[in-house]
Amino acid sequence: MFVRTLALFGLGFLASLQAAEWKQFRGPDGLGASDKAAPTKWSATENIAWKTPLPPGTSSPVFHKDTIFITSYSGYNVPGEGRGDPSNLKRHLHALDRATGKLIWTKDFTAKLPEQDNIRDGHGYASSTLAVDDDAIYAFFGKSGVHAFDHSGKTLWSADVGEKLNGWGSAASPLLHGDLVIINASVESDAMYAFDRKTGKEQWKVPGIRESWNTPVIVKPAEGKPELVVAIFGKVLGFDPATGKQLWSSTTDIPWYMVPSIVSNDGIVYCIGGRNGGGSMAIRTGGRGDVTASHRLWMTKKGANVPSPVFAGKHVFWFNEGTLLATCVEAETGKIVYEERVERGREVYASALLAGGNVYYLDRGGKTSVVAAKPEFQLVASNDLRDGSTFNASPVAVDGKLYIRSDKFLYCIGK
Repeated sequence: MFVRTLALFGLGFLASLQAAEWKQFRGPDGLGASDKAAPTKWSATENIAWKTPLPPGTSSPVFHKDTIFITSYSGYNVPGEGRGDPSNLKRHLHALDRATGKLIWTKDFTAKLPEQDNIRDGHGYASSTLAVDDDAIYAFFGKSGVHAFDHSGKTLWSADVGEKLNGWGSAASPLLHGDLVIINASVESDAMYAFDRKTGKEQWKVPGIRESWNTPVIVKPAEGKPELVVAIFGKVLGFDPATGKQLWSSTTDIPWYMVPSIVSNDGIVYCIGGRNGGGSMAIRTGGRGDVTASHRLWMTKKGANVPSPVFAGKHVFWFNEGTLLATCVEAETGKIVYEERVERGREVYASALLAGGNVYYLDRGGKTSVVAAKPEFQLVASNDLRDGSTFNASPVAVDGKLYIRSDKFLYCIGK
C-alpha cells in the first residue's frame, strides 16, 4: 500500500511538474498565461529566492524539468561597454539549476558577420526566446540561423533563414508544433519556415511575411484542424501548419509593422499592433480565402506597438508602451472597458503576463504593475527591482514563482 501510494505521489508530482513547464515564448500555447498564482509583492531585497548574473539579452527563460535555459550575448554593443569590434560578438546558451539559479554550463556561439552595427533601444543580439522539448533546445539567432542543441549544449543541427538585417534587430521566437520547428524570419528573408525537429531539414517555406516581429501561434478553430496564425503588415494570415498552405487572410487597417504576438480563445484570435497607437481586432479562425468581411468580428484604433496582450475571462488586457495606459476591452465586442494610467514609470516592452487572476506589466526600469484581471481597474501592487539595468524581456510565472530577466540578471521571485 505504501509503495503504491508513493508511486501515485511520484506520478502526480511528475504530472504537476510537466504541466508547469514553460517550454517556449509566452509558455503553453503562447498565451502568456500561467495556471498558478505568482508573487505580487517583492523588491530588490524582499522575496528574492535567487539572483543570477548573466550577460545582456532580452530573451525570456524556458524550463525543462530541473533546468532553465536562456540566451545572452557578449563582445559587441554591450550596454555600458561601448560598441567594440563586431568580430568579438558571441551568443551564449546557458543552462541554470532551476532550484538555485546556479550556472550549470554555457555554450558559446560565434556570430555570422556582418551583423547589425547597432540595434535601436539596446535590444541587443539575443532577443528570441528558446524552445525546448525532451530531446533538444531550439535557438534562433537571426541571420546566424536556427540551431538545435541537446540538453548538454552539443549542436545537433543548424539551418539558414536568410541574410537581411534590420535596425530593430530580430525578435520572433521558435514555435514547436508536431514534428516541426516553425520560424518567423520576416526580418531575415520576408518568409516563414518549418524545419524537421530531428534533422533540421526544411519542410516548407512561405514567402511574403512582411514587417512582422511576432511569434506565430497555433489556434484550434471551432471546427477543423489546428491553424498557424501570424500577423504581418496590413494582414493577419492563417496557414495549415503541416504544409504551410495559406488558408485565409484578413486585413487589419492597422498601420505599419506588427510586433505583439496574438492571443486566442475558443477559436478567435485577438491581435494588436502598429505605430502611433496602432489598433486591435478579433478574427474568428476556420475561414477560407479573404475573411475580412465574414470573420473579422471587430476592429478598434486602440492597441500597442510592442507588448503582447493576454486573454482572461471575457476580456483582453494590454499595456500601451507610449501612453502608459493599461487597457481592458470586451473580447466579444471590442468595447473599451477601461484605459487607466498606472503609476508613472518607463515604457513597457515586455509582454503582459497572466497569473493567479492578475496581469503583470513590467516596464523597462524594472517596475512591475500588478493589475487585477477583471473589468474594473484595480492596481494590486507596484514592485520595483531598481538594479540599474534595463528590463526588456517578458516575465514568466512557473510553480508559484516569478522569473524576471534584465540585461544584467535573472531573478527568481518567491519563497
